[in-house]
Amino acid sequence: MRGRRSIPLLVALLTLAACGSSKSNTTTSNGSTSSSSGKPTLVISAAASLKKAFTTYGTQFSAASARFSFAGSDMLAAQIEQGVRPDVFASANTKLPAMLYGKGLVDKPVVFAANKLVLAVPAGSSKVKSLADVEKPGTVLVVGTPTVPVGDYTNTVLARLTPAQHRAVLASVKDREPDVTAIVGKLSQGAADAGFLYITDVKATDGKLKAIDLPASLQPRVAYGVAVIKGAPHPSQAQQFVAGLVSGAGRGDLRADGFLPPS
Repeated sequence: MRGRRSIPLLVALLTLAACGSSKSNTTTSNGSTSSSSGKPTLVISAAASLKKAFTTYGTQFSAASARFSFAGSDMLAAQIEQGVRPDVFASANTKLPAMLYGKGLVDKPVVFAANKLVLAVPAGSSKVKSLADVEKPGTVLVVGTPTVPVGDYTNTVLARLTPAQHRAVLASVKDREPDVTAIVGKLSQGAADAGFLYITDVKATDGKLKAIDLPASLQPRVAYGVAVIKGAPHPSQAQQFVAGLVSGAGRGDLRADGFLPPS
């Protein structure tokens, strides 16, 4: 799995992410952390595409002070494999939580949301109006790396094209990025003509990007899985956080940002 780092560096990065707030944290006698409000600090490793919805949900979560580490799902899963222990792992697919569950690193995963893959383009551009335009020479396409969920879903789309279309689209791929945030950045800066993203990522740009729907025959099933980490510092609060994604405030925040209910 790509994106692996040494354990000391990963632990340091996750610790920084968990402390990235104006509220100070203290370490309790059992090694867990608590915020200056007296609440425990719940650390959530989550797919980059969940950033807006989860940040909103975190401000409403009363059981703990939520701290997030957003990145590509594959990188976050690799960190957990190497010993990093957040409280919750939320992935943009179900494969990675299932893999960690199989290794005994997380509790049984739950599917909590769905999404839709689209072809995203800069709002002011007219160069790409359909998937067929991506096949034209000179088009700059940016996609996710194969190990990150958005890249895996993209590969599913490409595999459903005719061989000639598949070759033409692959010829337009100039960059492969580690998460959706990087793809959004390339498109927003005008460094690419098109890219495969989730519809929620396009909506989160507030008009900087626009979405082109893919034919239904090409659309992959995009499902998000979440699990509590085995040995999580705050298992009770972690379970409450997950429950809120399924049937509480988190579910509402996900819907408000364009996520779909799990099928």
